[in-house]
Amino acid sequence: MKDAAKGRFLIGTALNEAQIRGLDTAGVRVVREHFNAIVAENCMKSQPIHPQRDRYNFDAPDRLVAFGEQNGITVTGHTLIWHSQLPRWFVYNDDGTLRSAEELKAIMKEHISTVVGRYKGRIKGWDVVNEAIMEDGSYRRSPFYEILGEEFIPLAFQYAHEADPDAELYYNDYNMWAEGKRNTVVRLIGELRERGLRIDAVGMQSHMGMNHPDFAEYEKSIEAFAAAGVKVMVTEFDMSALPTSYVGADLAGGGIDPARAMNPYPDSLPAEAYEAWHKRMEQALEIMLRHSDDITRVTFWGVSDSDSWLNNFPVRGRTDYALTFDRGHRAKPIVARFIEMCREIPADKK
Repeated sequence: MKDAAKGRFLIGTALNEAQIRGLDTAGVRVVREHFNAIVAENCMKSQPIHPQRDRYNFDAPDRLVAFGEQNGITVTGHTLIWHSQLPRWFVYNDDGTLRSAEELKAIMKEHISTVVGRYKGRIKGWDVVNEAIMEDGSYRRSPFYEILGEEFIPLAFQYAHEADPDAELYYNDYNMWAEGKRNTVVRLIGELRERGLRIDAVGMQSHMGMNHPDFAEYEKSIEAFAAAGVKVMVTEFDMSALPTSYVGADLAGGGIDPARAMNPYPDSLPAEAYEAWHKRMEQALEIMLRHSDDITRVTFWGVSDSDSWLNNFPVRGRTDYALTFDRGHRAKPIVARFIEMCREIPADKK
């Protein structure tokens, strides 16, 4: 895949601890063969990398960066400021009250300076802030917002740039095809630029399903962010093959087995469902190829189906089929189709 997409965008994947430590040898083989960009699935988030105020855990992140360097693979840092997987001490005092604005600024600067500074010149770019805006365009009422208001975002970008002036800086979020969120992100890009702060790209988390997103709205967001003067990165890309019509239904009262409804294909994906998944995945990739002038990276959220976080969402034990390599680390037909599409759809890089 990486060779087919050369000149268009990087083809990335998220690595878990087993792959970072070389324990999943089959997964590592696939990464080396098909991907030229990697990101940590979890080990660089603030909770695992900075569990206590006076203690950092750089073992897995160091291994990830070294793996990228040894294999000529671009490394992205994920993520510096996020309300989830956040150690409690980061935003709360010992008595449970929120920290003061000055305290949080100092903690943010120290955290970002330490993490970004450690990998200065070795990591291409950072997801500086993750998931700060809601679908209606309002700001998420996270502890960062409660303490600092909207100011926490430009501060994070400022601290990251100071720690590594050459690193690219990104804003990353999910459901970026929602009109309200799209408009606020466009406004955010402009505000950061007006203040002289660096923002190179937005990451459009692309956790897709068989009935979402609306691809027309997805394209509108790519076009809107590009028009705002930044590149687009397709991040956290996967596509659930499971139906979602049960959401909100009274399963127990409707004569439907809840366990079966939530996990309809525990052993394998039926041919009809697989064909539908393949067709929709092809449609998504076709959009990305057509917009390759504005997209610099497409990153799948996991190497193979066995790695996908969707296997345990929204209930533990659920079996999904969301990625381009199956549980035996075999390429699905969509991989060959993507390579064909790269030949069929002209590259349009400016």
